[in-house]
Amino acid sequence: MRADPAGAPGSRAQASGLIDLSHPIEQGMPVYPGDPEVRIAPALTVAADGVDVARLELGSHTGTHVDAPSHTVPGGRTMAHVALDELVGDAIVLRVPGLGDGERIDLERLEAAAPLPERLPPIVLLDTGWARWFGDARRLRHPSLAAEAAAELLRRGMRVLAVDTLSPDPTGEAEASFPVHEAVLGADGLIVENVRGLELVPDRVRVGFFPLRLAGDGAPVRAVAFPA
Repeated sequence: MRADPAGAPGSRAQASGLIDLSHPIEQGMPVYPGDPEVRIAPALTVAADGVDVARLELGSHTGTHVDAPSHTVPGGRTMAHVALDELVGDAIVLRVPGLGDGERIDLERLEAAAPLPERLPPIVLLDTGWARWFGDARRLRHPSLAAEAAAELLRRGMRVLAVDTLSPDPTGEAEASFPVHEAVLGADGLIVENVRGLELVPDRVRVGFFPLRLAGDGAPVRAVAFPA
């Protein structure tokens, strides 16, 4: 897959003071197992129609995207009831390097480098380094967060959990379960998946996740960091 330079060192995005934390949406890009494939094709062309317009076919959880509570919670909020200011604000990056395939991240692992603050900002970004495997089959063997750790992050003030993996829960297990989704979305919080570029941002940073204005269970986002 073609590498996107946005957010890379020396890029125009970084020079402007913004860091793009989103994967580009491209034809045939990786998707969560069972989700709709991404198809992008010409609908109109300048040569034939005087304008260039693409036809898009993709799921609501394509690429870097936000999960609304209704994604896993019957009767939960949809994106129609998610305000933009919930997805913009102060964030902390929790870095968990050196993880193996399928490893579970518990609270002890989260605090290996330093104790967590008793009061967290509303947005927590989990940097596992796994974004580099987004275009590789290894993406399916990503680490996951322990449900107990997610519950503790919520207790300390987290309202949005953002991860650089396909999901904060394991992907591809024989009996699919979503305990972290149940904890976070069940608390009326939000989850952002497939963030990238977290190695470029400081541990404390202001971020924004700007979703397409869809009314359903989730939406692709443009994820942006605003370093001081």
